[in-house]
Amino acid sequence: MKLTSKGRYAVMALADLAKFNSMNPVSLRDISLRQGISLDFLEQIFYKLKKNNIVKSIRGTRGGYILTKNPEQIKLANILNAVDEEVKTVQCKKESKKGCNGKTSKCITHNLWDELEIHINNFFEQKNLKDLISNSIESRN
Repeated sequence: MKLTSKGRYAVMALADLAKFNSMNPVSLRDISLRQGISLDFLEQIFYKLKKNNIVKSIRGTRGGYILTKNPEQIKLANILNAVDEEVKTVQCKKESKKGCNGKTSKCITHNLWDELEIHINNFFEQKNLKDLISNSIESRN
């Protein structure tokens, strides 16, 4: 199981946006510099986030991106889904009779990995952007 850079950077970039999005739009260049994420990669990520109505773009010299909702309304699961990130602990489909090891039955630990996947996805469903920016403020005090 692996969360790709796309998913991790999407969450990181939106946490940055939530932290600095008090009144004015935030440029991708600023996020790129603060978080050390390639501007080209951020553009790809924000294209998907905009398409999924998590951010909206503001044009002009003071343009950039803003969140479409309050940070507490944006769950990490929403962000990961928007960038096509999927947390999978097994390679086979849950409804399949065939196991991920290519055999006709599921492996002996299949249910363990299934249960872990449920816990991970529930975790992302319960956490939101406000949780992330609140935790980063608390850790600096």
